[in-house]
Amino acid sequence: FRSEPLAKELHSKLGVKRMDGPFGFAKTGHAIPLTVGEFPLAMVTGPIIFVGDEKLPIAVMGLNAGENMFVKDDGTFVSGIYIPAYVRRYPFVFANDETNKQMVLCIDRGAEFVTDKGYDMPFFEANGEPTEYTKNCIEFCNNFEVERQRTMSFVQLLKDLDLFETKEATFTPANPDGTQGEPQKIAEYFGVSEEKLNALPHAKFIELRDNGALGQIYAHIHSLVGWDRLVALAMTKAAEQQQTLTAQ
Repeated sequence: FRSEPLAKELHSKLGVKRMDGPFGFAKTGHAIPLTVGEFPLAMVTGPIIFVGDEKLPIAVMGLNAGENMFVKDDGTFVSGIYIPAYVRRYPFVFANDETNKQMVLCIDRGAEFVTDKGYDMPFFEANGEPTEYTKNCIEFCNNFEVERQRTMSFVQLLKDLDLFETKEATFTPANPDGTQGEPQKIAEYFGVSEEKLNALPHAKFIELRDNGALGQIYAHIHSLVGWDRLVALAMTKAAEQQQTLTAQ
């Protein structure tokens, strides 16, 4: 990621070219950050889990590191799959300017569709003002930053209520004779404990309902059945690859 603060002095002759498959860069992203407002949209694609000390919420889009199962070779997402805002904002990103205590809009200069030749949407007008495209991107990034802050508050609320627990995703393979093999651990992560959630005082539970957090919590919990979907997809893909190799 070659991040550069967007500036008319540096980027007045740059723009973005339209591509049929602009998401090739996400093919190696098997775990993509999510904001809390995206939970209901993302839950139908796969598991929403929390990782690390910060309990960062992410959408799991693959079982193997570096492999997004939903991005095709042509750089497009599989039809019907929710594309996280974290991906859609690219090649723009906010960086934290510690010196001036502010967020700075940057672009990835190395992005495939950022070019100085034959672009469809320039970053700046001839008079140096941002184009409508750039203004829309700035607004999108501003909204994303607001949602990111809201997500941090949501995670902090779950921490304060001690609702997190360590969870495991497992897969039980079938043996050639039809019996079940030993369960295998796919992933270990943080998730909301339904037991702890149900044990909350009634008033606190109602508070979560009224501030909207409860719906997002259940979206996360329901999304965890998506582990089975990812396993089924991975097995189907492996079988197809095996058939291809056999045919050759």
